[in-house]
Amino acid sequence: MKNLKKSAGVVATLLLSMSLLVVGCGQSASNTSGQPAAGGESSAAASGMTKEAGVFTYAASGEYQPFSYFKDGQLTGFDIEIGEEIAKRLGLKANPVTSPFSGIIAGVKEGRYDAAIASHAITEERKQQIDFADPYYLSGGQLFTRPDGNITTLDQLKGKEVAVALGTTHEKMARQYTDNIKTYDSDVTALRALEQGKHDVVITDSVVGEIAIGQGLKIKKSGAALTEVQHGIAVRKGNTELLNKINEALKAMHEDGTYVKLSEKYFNRDISKKD
Repeated sequence: MKNLKKSAGVVATLLLSMSLLVVGCGQSASNTSGQPAAGGESSAAASGMTKEAGVFTYAASGEYQPFSYFKDGQLTGFDIEIGEEIAKRLGLKANPVTSPFSGIIAGVKEGRYDAAIASHAITEERKQQIDFADPYYLSGGQLFTRPDGNITTLDQLKGKEVAVALGTTHEKMARQYTDNIKTYDSDVTALRALEQGKHDVVITDSVVGEIAIGQGLKIKKSGAALTEVQHGIAVRKGNTELLNKINEALKAMHEDGTYVKLSEKYFNRDISKKD
């Protein structure tokens, strides 16, 4: 009988020790207020609004100078720096990646990227596939020719060879006027081909063409602006939390002067306003 009582006492002692150990482990996971311990993930990182906790992965083409391009082997540009600033304000690590422009929207829809910061024009067709944050800059389509070119309107495109970047609103516009279309993965490549004597005209964003001319490309802006377009950052449909946080970050960047500083760095003006 004594041995039985002794064994029961040992078991009780062991059970008490184990319960104390469990309580102690539970307390180490949080502070006395019941909040996550110091060093835990931020609310943005832990919320599941990005595909990888603590990381903001956004896509650009990498071939759209000065918005996204490689310099000395490093991806940079206006869109890339906008993404870096948004990530910082969300408490996330910026992870810019490149993809051909024509596949970026699909990548956002499929969840390969948290967002596209790639100078997408906001259109009703695109809004059926993804959600757009508030516009972050204004621009528009423009015809560019060689210096001796005389095409100034869309109606003159019939019978002419037109170069555009694949998947852009400019491609869609050109196809309304001619079937003689040559597509490229980037607008800059199309402009270089134009300078080299290929094609009759390129339709691209006016800012991109103006920058190319400023860098010495022997082409010219031809005719009046074709469109006035708002450009937006795209996220997967239904990711309202990320969309709202991006809008908050953009608003704060405008209010504290960060946006204007970045815009003047690349364009010598505020491109969120009409030129």
